[in-house]
Amino acid sequence: MIDLYTAPTPNGWKASITLEELQLPYEVHLINLLGGDQRQPDYLRLNPNGRIPTIVDREEDNFAVFESGAILIYLAEKAGRLLPADRKGRSQVIQWLMFQMGGIGPMMGQANVFYRYFPEKIQPAIDRYQNECRRLFEVLNTRLADHQWLADDYSIADIANWSWVRTYKWSGISIEGLDHLRRWLDQMKERPACQKGVEVPFKIPNLIEDRAAGAAEFAKNAQTLLQR
Repeated sequence: MIDLYTAPTPNGWKASITLEELQLPYEVHLINLLGGDQRQPDYLRLNPNGRIPTIVDREEDNFAVFESGAILIYLAEKAGRLLPADRKGRSQVIQWLMFQMGGIGPMMGQANVFYRYFPEKIQPAIDRYQNECRRLFEVLNTRLADHQWLADDYSIADIANWSWVRTYKWSGISIEGLDHLRRWLDQMKERPACQKGVEVPFKIPNLIEDRAAGAAEFAKNAQTLLQR
């Protein structure tokens, strides 16, 4: 049994989708970010960085793992799936996983801050991060032009990138003309594990659509977090 400490964010979805794909039994523990659960001493003992997600593997003497990329690698290795054992195949998956960790996630995160949450509209900052996100999307599109998945087979790299890229409209980024990326996005969302994973710990307004009910409240709550 895996204990999953999470909240409804792209990084949280990465862990829940992976658990669903691997069919590993897990128990969800909601971390209320607005309530400050992530800063409580008990949680900080599991995750010194005070972020989500975190997992605790009960089978391994309650071994805790934090940082979403590290969690995905740990779970894939535990189950022996979604991460090849051979050196080259493993490296290929990790390269695209790190592409998300170092590029897609941080850049879309900053785009969200300046486009959605920051009280002042600083257009040069908005342009900078949205343009960089578009460039990164083009990198993915080029890769997917002659690959069904980001690596040779479906892997944790696809899960990590999709969890973020699927919210492109929320970040104000166009995928117009990126047909291979769109094909991959559609292919991913048809997977039952992806459908289930993005509703953990609960379903939130559809961030793919600007006009989704509750979107304004979601943005307001996120802005509150920035002020802490």
